[in-house]
Amino acid sequence: MKPAQPRKKKRRKMPYEKWMESIGIPIYEGHHVADLKSIDLGWWDDRQVHAAFLHLKGMEGVSEARIVELPPGKAIPPMKMPIGELVYVLEGQGLTAVWNERGGERRTFEWDEKSLFHLPRHLHHQIYNASGDRPARLLHYNYLPVAMSVVPDPDFFFNNPYQGGPLLRDDDELYSEPQEIRDDRENAPAIGVYWIGNFFPDLGHWDRLNAFRDRGAGGTAIFMRFPDAEMGAHMSVFSPGLYKKGHRHGPGRVIVIPAGEGFSLLWKKGGEKIVCPWREATVFVPPEDWYHQHFNTGTTAARYLALGPLPQFRGKGETLADRAERQIEYPDEDAYIRRKFEEECEKNGHKSQMPHECYENRDYRWTYGDEGD
Repeated sequence: MKPAQPRKKKRRKMPYEKWMESIGIPIYEGHHVADLKSIDLGWWDDRQVHAAFLHLKGMEGVSEARIVELPPGKAIPPMKMPIGELVYVLEGQGLTAVWNERGGERRTFEWDEKSLFHLPRHLHHQIYNASGDRPARLLHYNYLPVAMSVVPDPDFFFNNPYQGGPLLRDDDELYSEPQEIRDDRENAPAIGVYWIGNFFPDLGHWDRLNAFRDRGAGGTAIFMRFPDAEMGAHMSVFSPGLYKKGHRHGPGRVIVIPAGEGFSLLWKKGGEKIVCPWREATVFVPPEDWYHQHFNTGTTAARYLALGPLPQFRGKGETLADRAERQIEYPDEDAYIRRKFEEECEKNGHKSQMPHECYENRDYRWTYGDEGD
């Protein structure tokens, strides 16, 4: 008689997952979604929009992402949440109003395709589609799964009567131009500077970038923070025919593509490499402590926008003292990576622009124009 095989325990669903499934709209899983502009949505009656959830591997229990589409000329009913939220505009144009119950005027700002804005906690907000003949499609990102694990009551998070949060004064410039901040403290952004604000008007053309030397490929970046919030994001830009170094970090980062064409590799240490092709409006998520690497096989600069999780989810890849364990230098990478990249470039009718020296010299320094490198 053979011994009984141990049964694989089924993971208990988290409160957020139960709530998400109760809404009855599509839920997209896996590692990536090729085009957020064209995926099928379902009608969410409470919000009066078409919508879908993203529940990709690496987000579970950490971050929420959902797609919302406003019909032409329509608005989402007012709401507020006790947590902040980032909104990235996939397509369309419109405006958003924010206010609270404690006095002060409503704050209204206009947004367009590839805008990114922050909705602060405890403030009412309403989002309008300014076009009368085309829908507006938005990507929302927040930390609702973490919050629901602490307070597993959905009603607590939507239109809670609590009247705390920031008081809007008449002189507040809640959605004014972001400000550049120099930061040389521990845990500061790798580029030594970040921008703080609630509204970034067009990340498809944002050009106030700094050299991102740590990741290679001559890339530049902007790191974003949001006032009175733990939320963060960054966008990296790099030229055609180049690719970034493999690296790893914690869970919950949702990466969306504002511009460019290429692919990313995702793999667990020692595991199979998963290929995620991307173009504008592709989204993917690197799971916790999986290596991932970004490749520009197009003919124009590529941009990827990473919406980041809470600081406590940084992960081993960002805290290990051994740099070799958190980032793979070009001379140390799997031969498959260089070969795969060159093959994909050839399919697009051009060649790799990676300098041969970077594969031989771990201290190779990329050129950043007038910065004298």
